[in-house]
Amino acid sequence: MSAERPSLPPVRLHTEAELARDALAAPLLARAARLARWAGPETRVGAGGELVDAQLPAAAQHLGLGDDEDGAAYASEAWRLAVDTGLVDVEDPQAVGEGEAEAGNDDAEGTVTAGENLALLTSGSPQDVLAIWLDGLEAVHADATAPAFDDFADLIGEDGSVDFDALDWDPEEEAEFLDGVLGNLYLLTLSEAGPADGPVPLPALAASVVVPEDMGEPTDDVLEQVSEAMMRLDDQFRVLEPIGIVEYQPVDETLLTEEGEEATPPADDEDLTRYGMVKLTPLGLYGIRERMLEAGVDAPAVGDLADKGADALLDGIAYYPEEAARTEVGLWLGRRGADGAESAAAELLGAARGDDRRAPLRRLHCQQALALAGPEAEPAVRAVLGDPELGGLARVWLAERGSADVPAPPESMIFWLAVDTIAAQLDADGALDELQGLIEGLSDQHSGFFDEVWRVDHPATAEVLEAMGRLHSDRGAAKAARKAAYKARSRQKD
Repeated sequence: MSAERPSLPPVRLHTEAELARDALAAPLLARAARLARWAGPETRVGAGGELVDAQLPAAAQHLGLGDDEDGAAYASEAWRLAVDTGLVDVEDPQAVGEGEAEAGNDDAEGTVTAGENLALLTSGSPQDVLAIWLDGLEAVHADATAPAFDDFADLIGEDGSVDFDALDWDPEEEAEFLDGVLGNLYLLTLSEAGPADGPVPLPALAASVVVPEDMGEPTDDVLEQVSEAMMRLDDQFRVLEPIGIVEYQPVDETLLTEEGEEATPPADDEDLTRYGMVKLTPLGLYGIRERMLEAGVDAPAVGDLADKGADALLDGIAYYPEEAARTEVGLWLGRRGADGAESAAAELLGAARGDDRRAPLRRLHCQQALALAGPEAEPAVRAVLGDPELGGLARVWLAERGSADVPAPPESMIFWLAVDTIAAQLDADGALDELQGLIEGLSDQHSGFFDEVWRVDHPATAEVLEAMGRLHSDRGAAKAARKAAYKARSRQKD
């Protein structure tokens, strides 16, 4: 069965070793690890595992942070990540409190010990490090989507419960909003029409999740929503940056208005960099892809198919961009080495056979894959010269390499290959001008092309001729193609 078209283009990820080094260098995880190694028997935590206030100045000093509120806040944030990622284990304050209660101490505090994951940061595999980092990303993502409030005490009722309704906060909606933005940033990073290695303006990213695709000029109401989304994202990216998934230039604070503390979306001639710029890091590409895979999104990566069979390779690269497909095939062939080149070519040719709808595209990618194979593949290619489905592409491969003794193809094979080639390009959804050029080039190579091609025993003959009738720039040839298509349809019914 052929693969469905993936929803996202393939990503070229750094190696796991490189990503693990990036994860260890992420400021927040690095601080969390330093605090985990600093903690000892005298370290005290509260009921939620947080460092007690009396410990924060020492923690901030150990991290080289200031002794002001910001330093304490950064230290507290790093400690929370150490707890969330298992770099430290918290002993239940309640258990400690039972013994202390007898001595009249009602404010029991817990203690901490080194967690199992702490040693893995230095002695574990890259996969171990990345697993810890992904746990950290999950925790930071939750922090980024948490509600903001000025006075938590106002939310606590008389019975001690928290009135979350007063926050006007929907956790699922917040998480969905941020994940949608990160998904769009991921897609923009990979898209050929995206910013390549450059950052994305925050207004454009906010608009991507607010402005309807079919809207022309945004209304004032929509622009206000974009402004609100920009400020939400400004807060969220400030939280996400220390875990290493983005490089972020925040919104220029001089642009904020006093009423709503929101920046108005920029006019076309304004400096976009002042409105925030964000870029996914290589570690960010990895992390967002892992989150999407966990959510069931089809997010392929170059190299995923290197250890698969030829059938999975040809199906998998069916809609890859050209460069990504070449890289994937190169990795696949590289796994088999020069000694396995002949058997690899035979496997590719075997996977290219078939009369299903996707078969022409498989054969096209088989031909492109064989172009990367060495001369060792020639025996396997010559073995299919008499095959009605593969003989044409085999002759093309041999001719392009200047091989001797390449038999001339029968006329029926020439026409069959022409239909198969156009059918593959139709399925690939390539550029229209390129497809038109291919159609006109193939039909012009043979006099009386449309008088003969309708007899070709290929499942896509009628469909190909109908496409030629629509796309051929010569009116006479287009008319001949439509007539030939009618004959092919009639022949299929018979």
